[in-house]
Amino acid sequence: MVDLRVTYDRRANAAYLYLAHSGVGARVAHTYPCDPIDVGGMINLDFDQDGCLVGVEVLDARSKLPRQLLDAAERLDLGE
Repeated sequence: MVDLRVTYDRRANAAYLYLAHSGVGARVAHTYPCDPIDVGGMINLDFDQDGCLVGVEVLDARSKLPRQLLDAAERLDLGE
């Protein structure tokens, strides 16, 4: 099983799911913004230069992701 790194900023209510190991050199070359009407929120898909999906940003994360995932996520808003 691959570890999934998740970061969460409570004030922005935004989460990021890293699908590629940050040490491997996965850099975002293109972001595809999704604003699905049926979902009622914004999701951004990040792709590397080879077209592989490397990350997913979820805005309005509290209403879109399981609470357990956000509770376990690395917090970006602490200590500010």
